[in-house]
Amino acid sequence: MGEEEMTLFLQEMSGVQPLKHNTNATIAEQTVSTQAQNARRKQLEMSEQLAKLTTDINAIEPIASDAIIEFKRDGVQDAVFQRFSRGGYPIKHEILLHQLKVQQAREALYNEIQKSRQKGERSILVIHGKGVNSKPIPALMKSFVASWLEQIDEVLAFHSAQVHHGGTGALYVMLAKSEQKRIETQESNHKGVNIR
Repeated sequence: MGEEEMTLFLQEMSGVQPLKHNTNATIAEQTVSTQAQNARRKQLEMSEQLAKLTTDINAIEPIASDAIIEFKRDGVQDAVFQRFSRGGYPIKHEILLHQLKVQQAREALYNEIQKSRQKGERSILVIHGKGVNSKPIPALMKSFVASWLEQIDEVLAFHSAQVHHGGTGALYVMLAKSEQKRIETQESNHKGVNIR
């Protein structure tokens, strides 16, 4: 730019004030907005999942208080399931449901399963109680919990616990790896593949 052009440019720009634009505020606003959107999305997903888990007593199969119950999805190896059913995997988290109302228990169970998966836990203990004297049917909570667990995709298997963990009043629950843990496992398994 020559001297004349610079002089003309400065004359034209003489009353112009710079815009007050705080990029920090904009980034913070975007972060808050994104967090709010994520929270709403998670709440919507949870509502959709909870809607699938019935609280209608007529829609579940009653289970006897002292019955041993088990469930295993395709893909869970028999040897793994056998070890799991004997309490052979460490339990880092327990979910207590036996004193909650059915609606509360459904939400607590779903939320705790999601939290456990995010922490990378694969085996948890769900204490539903035997419900010998529960109304309107014996083992009300146990029956609901068994029905719900079969419908939660993240649950790979469950089995009545060993006596020292609550026996038929509790369940070992095997969880699928979270997406993050799956990626971490893939990355660690691929390290060193091409090293000889």
